[in-house]
Amino acid sequence: MKLSQVKSALGNLEKIAFQLPNGELVPNHFHVTEIGKISKNFIDCGGTVRNEEVANFQLWDANDYDHRLHPEKLLNIIELSEKVLEIGDLEIEVEYQGETIGKFGLDFDGTNFLLTTKQTDCLAKEKCGVPTEKTKLQFSELQTENSCTPGGGCC
Repeated sequence: MKLSQVKSALGNLEKIAFQLPNGELVPNHFHVTEIGKISKNFIDCGGTVRNEEVANFQLWDANDYDHRLHPEKLLNIIELSEKVLEIGDLEIEVEYQGETIGKFGLDFDGTNFLLTTKQTDCLAKEKCGVPTEKTKLQFSELQTENSCTPGGGCC
């Protein structure tokens, strides 16, 4: 989800809720403690130099049960961070404290912002010898029309 999409969604909400991948909601007294721009410059295992940028939200909940972040307040924080940090319309990554700091993608279902799971991946499979997954077919799925037959001249 891009920053512009979050801003658009916030304009239509009366309250903000973030839902974890397991369906639980982040406690409604959460804080957005940081909004930032994260630049990652790295080299993959195949030797290709790569650059990535994401907008980052850090969610935190504490014993401040009277605190509620309203959509217009978060929108103001986002707009200030865009201006001061020169954040463009980037994809959003969310950090949230579980057993350790988790990194999540972000989606929206019309009511809640959904923290989505992220996975690591090899970005240079062709260079480092990782086999691509082969499609498995059942013999019954193979079509026999237009196939070669003995003496058919197709081989």
